[in-house]
Amino acid sequence: MARWEPGARERLVMAAVDLFTEQGYDATTVTQIAERAGVTKSTFFRHFPDKRELLVAGQETLSRLLTEGIAEAPADASPLEAVAAGLERASTAMGPMSREIAPRLKAAVAASAELQERDALKSVSLAAAMTAALVARGVPDPTAALASELGVLAFKRGYAEWSEGDRAPEAGFATFLLKALDELRAASASLG
Repeated sequence: MARWEPGARERLVMAAVDLFTEQGYDATTVTQIAERAGVTKSTFFRHFPDKRELLVAGQETLSRLLTEGIAEAPADASPLEAVAAGLERASTAMGPMSREIAPRLKAAVAASAELQERDALKSVSLAAAMTAALVARGVPDPTAALASELGVLAFKRGYAEWSEGDRAPEAGFATFLLKALDELRAASASLG
């Protein structure tokens, strides 16, 4: 078994998602994930504290990019314009691997209550990060919280459409995120 091969983290995520889909989350062991990825069990633990954390791989990066985009939005940007800037920045973290594993990840999450819980916690964490970034810009807390929740919903809707769509490579992830945010903005205006 090769040691220190590049891409071990990505291979571990892919192996885990495949195994979760094939045999279920509960039946999958860390040893099986490591073997499928072609790494040692100790390599697994260098990258992840346990198998639950595979689902939120990259969450810290995603939160950081969202908050950086919000912080760097023009000073006169509305809260939703700042969220759009955060979504655009976050889209840079989602490459071909993210798109490739999305359908398998969705199936694995749907089949496991524990993974559904981890996914929900990820959404809460992303909303909290965006809310804090908006509040730091001087946006009142209720407005910041609402804009952040719309941002999370736009992320989920855009991600689903991007990953399940016709797979046209010319349409980048940011396009799907901003379209979803625009649709939600229009829908919220009709709540009147």
